[in-house]
Amino acid sequence: MSTTFELVLVGATGFVGQIVCRYLLEHRAVEDFRWAIAGRSADKLMALKNSLGSAAQDLELLVVDITDAAQAQALCEKTKVIMTTAGPYALYGEMLVKTCAMTGTDYCDLTGEVQWIRRMLDRYEAIAQDSGARIVHCCGFDSIPSDLGVFYLQQQAQKQFGEYCTTVKMRLKDIRGGISGGTLASGINLLQEAIADPALKTALGNPYILCDGAEAQRNHPATLMPVQIDYSFGEWLTPFVMAGINVPIVLRSNALQGWQYGQDFRYSEAILTGTNVSGCLKAYGLKFALDVFVGAAAIAPNLLKKFIPAPGEGPSETEQEQGFYDLRFWGETASGKTMVIQVTGDRDPGYGSTAKLLAQAGLCLAKDITDQKGGFWTPASLCQEHLIQRLSQFAGLTFQPL
Repeated sequence: MSTTFELVLVGATGFVGQIVCRYLLEHRAVEDFRWAIAGRSADKLMALKNSLGSAAQDLELLVVDITDAAQAQALCEKTKVIMTTAGPYALYGEMLVKTCAMTGTDYCDLTGEVQWIRRMLDRYEAIAQDSGARIVHCCGFDSIPSDLGVFYLQQQAQKQFGEYCTTVKMRLKDIRGGISGGTLASGINLLQEAIADPALKTALGNPYILCDGAEAQRNHPATLMPVQIDYSFGEWLTPFVMAGINVPIVLRSNALQGWQYGQDFRYSEAILTGTNVSGCLKAYGLKFALDVFVGAAAIAPNLLKKFIPAPGEGPSETEQEQGFYDLRFWGETASGKTMVIQVTGDRDPGYGSTAKLLAQAGLCLAKDITDQKGGFWTPASLCQEHLIQRLSQFAGLTFQPL
């Protein structure tokens, strides 16, 4: 299919979308690509273009309502890859996924809404397989560092030990920068859906929710771990809220790669809080804060929204640059050999780093992935070393053994 653009960014005028735009303009100094930005408001698009300066003088603007079938199809027919930051995706994202699947257009987004991904799989996976569209959800902080961190660890284990790890733990060692307003809004919407639908609440308790067949019934630890001591790291740990999406994505990556890590592969995520009494108190304090947030989101979501960042709001550029994250992955093979690797990011996770992750995922789809069939993929199962190389070279991430 002949297209005008390699990339079109939908939701460009939103807070994260604007960061993606600025990053892509900077990146064009080292890699050429044809791209455009899309949104509902011509005035907002033009204001954004003007704010980007002379480097954006040839940037094309596409006014489109992505909830309109005809407009979404016309958009998809213009480009090889759609990148979208327009969430919550459960409210606004289905038409674009459907249209990409129907037209054979590659797609990536920032969703962390596991229930919505499951619906999209059920409705459009067969269509994407027929058309050749590669659909890749979760291309931000959730879930690229987790997904590619496991992939990198497994490649290192295979090289060093000749076998994959059957158990992997991701532990958040350190972080600066909060969760984005869009992520929080998506989480609140998910809780509201679960309250309204008991069957969904049950499904969300299954870490294999994004895997098909009998494997979905395998015994696996819950995604949100209880407060406890992790003896592999020698520290207390507390639940990591993003595990609710990251664990299903990593398990789906294993399934899409032919269960090469084993059908009994175990994966967990949590936050390390330190040692001794101080580590214990911090762990229980963070757990209490998470419980309060979940309770407030379930009982009084409108009140809660007054106290958290709204979608479209976020930290200053300086705050983004001062942000970072440090993830540790511990793996053990069936024969008892162990390995630890580290993944770090040089910006705050919810905005600065996420914008670079999405941009490089889109470019990877546009330029590097040429022989993979259509369907619903994960970052690790589709992009593999291609994306690790891009993120290491251009997006401020490091992947290294410890």
